[in-house]
Amino acid sequence: MASLAEIRARIAAQENKSNSGSSNQQSDNSIYPHWNMDEGTTATLRLLPDADSKNTFFWVERQIIKLPFNGVKGDPNVKQIQVQVPCVEMYNDGSTCPVLAEVRPWYKDESLKEMANKYWKKRSYLFQGFVRQNPIGDDKQPANPIRRFVISPQIFTIIKSSLMDPEMEELPTDYMRGLDFNVKKTSKGGYADYSTSNWARKESALTEAEMAAIDSHGLFNLSDFLPKKPGEAELRIIKEMFEASVDGQPYDNERWGNYYRPYGLDAPSGSNAAATQAPADTSAPASAPVAESAPWSDDEPEAASTPITVPKATPSSDKAQDILAMIRARQTKTA
Repeated sequence: MASLAEIRARIAAQENKSNSGSSNQQSDNSIYPHWNMDEGTTATLRLLPDADSKNTFFWVERQIIKLPFNGVKGDPNVKQIQVQVPCVEMYNDGSTCPVLAEVRPWYKDESLKEMANKYWKKRSYLFQGFVRQNPIGDDKQPANPIRRFVISPQIFTIIKSSLMDPEMEELPTDYMRGLDFNVKKTSKGGYADYSTSNWARKESALTEAEMAAIDSHGLFNLSDFLPKKPGEAELRIIKEMFEASVDGQPYDNERWGNYYRPYGLDAPSGSNAAATQAPADTSAPASAPVAESAPWSDDEPEAASTPITVPKATPSSDKAQDILAMIRARQTKTA
């Protein structure tokens, strides 16, 4: 049996490791904040495959529901807050989202459509790759140059439509014959607009430094960065919060704070549970009508994720054609 001194030493070591991991997460900077680009500038990205060989695509879709509340119960200084929760439909396993189950019928009533849109799931798409041209002067590149990109539906539509073009013969993520993607920020109606973003016209190979980075760090398994799937208890809490939000009630930290709470709000007293928090929204206004926000992610996969090393061999032309055909078939099916 371990002595008291040994137990204390082990606990102290675990706490130090936990604190170190939290600090590294905050300074990780792996997500590239393209929304911080100045208007009229372009960021050139080289997208990479997902480390998960079971994923047909080189991205994963995230679906988030935003629940607004009229302040926080017991705190008159807080007027409006928002809690973000995962929509279980993103996991594609037949799970029923309690919020969307309630909201879907609202679209049949013209007077409820605005409210339905308010609570409808917000989509974003997670990619990874290199930033080859970076117009953000104060962006701090992490030690691992493979960045993650949280892409809005507006930009994703451009990426997806290009993949459906029969003239694209190679996967744009191919190591030797891939394509750069140019994220171009303009404005329209006072909002940021990315509609002129496009793929480069010429193919290019990854540089020696980029290949070395893949060998050294490995690729990310993108699904590791999806929010943790809610269980039965979490789904019950999500439904309660949704109903309270619709009724105009304030957020009840004592009731829900052990599960989901807004950024910056401490856990309820006496709690040992780690609730999911959304980070502060640091994004610029996005193009209407789709709102683009700063990334929402679950803290647990961020802290625990480990890059997975994959072979550096580039797929053959035949394999690339097969994968493109699968992507096009799935996109056509889901269109």
